[in-house]
Amino acid sequence: MKHSIIPVTCLFVALMGGTQISHFRKELAMETMPSEMVEFKVTDPSPECDSWRRHMPKYRDPRAYRIYMEARKLWRSKIGWQLSRGELTIVLNGVRNAAEMGDWGAQALMSKFYLRGLGVLDTNRVLAPAPDKAIAILRSAAALGQPWAIYDLGVAHQYGYGGVRPSETLAWAHFLRAAKLGSPEAQMVLANAYSAVRAFDKEEKMLQCAYRQRHGEAAQAFAMYHSVIAADYLQAIKYFQNGVEYGNHDSAAALRRLYADGFWSYMGEKYKPAFEKLGIKADAERSRRYEEIAAALEINPDLKLTRLNEVLPLPPTKLPPWNGVVDALEVEREGPPIY
Repeated sequence: MKHSIIPVTCLFVALMGGTQISHFRKELAMETMPSEMVEFKVTDPSPECDSWRRHMPKYRDPRAYRIYMEARKLWRSKIGWQLSRGELTIVLNGVRNAAEMGDWGAQALMSKFYLRGLGVLDTNRVLAPAPDKAIAILRSAAALGQPWAIYDLGVAHQYGYGGVRPSETLAWAHFLRAAKLGSPEAQMVLANAYSAVRAFDKEEKMLQCAYRQRHGEAAQAFAMYHSVIAADYLQAIKYFQNGVEYGNHDSAAALRRLYADGFWSYMGEKYKPAFEKLGIKADAERSRRYEEIAAALEINPDLKLTRLNEVLPLPPTKLPPWNGVVDALEVEREGPPIY
């Protein structure tokens, strides 16, 4: 691969510059690396693909899971400022109860509530930020080898909150371990790091690891590569469609724009014939459906649209009837929760 799939961000400057590298090495000498972790080096072989599901508890208490899901559904039903204090109290009590009952999903969400607080307005705030409590949850879950918590602890070391000392060394060690255990978020972070030093084969490998786990941001990264670098617009559209299915807002917005004009107008009129040659045309109804989905994902990025291709297939398949975004959502199943 000759080009980066995803853009370089300032997060990785410390891996590149001479002064920063020197500082990084001095810090490393002062660190005590946890025994289960190793230093991250972009020159080392990249981790092998793994799935986070393999490292999570095999059993979830159905009652705790149900309490958690009902609370999360209410929390994701509106934009933050639209929720009342009473609604957010129900959310907080539900998530907290499910977390205390041992549901890992509720514990993950509760850690975010402690980190940021719950309620964006003075009139609906029901929980003030308590980063130290968030870190306590993360440490407990990380000790059990849960990839999401190890990744989140890496972020805590990166920025230094909740009593965690800021340390690029430990942040990257956590990202590496989380990626090895299948965290798609950590795999995306490593992909950016490899991109920064033009290790594009390693970058693509990490993106593939995340993409195979139905990670929307990874699908969008591949879509952007094929639309901007490779100029393979049909392949880009397929990746954007996958991104929408996996819950990526930006992918839905990209397809809304595509079918509004029949091409990506931000690229310029000179590209329009290339799309016409491929048989891509403006389609107001398709554009409207993607617009509805984008709006829903802006409120609730947890949505998984597993039935997307049934109700919003790519052309030349004709569109079936549409009753709204609910038509594309995964059907809720009875019985014990599964991953």
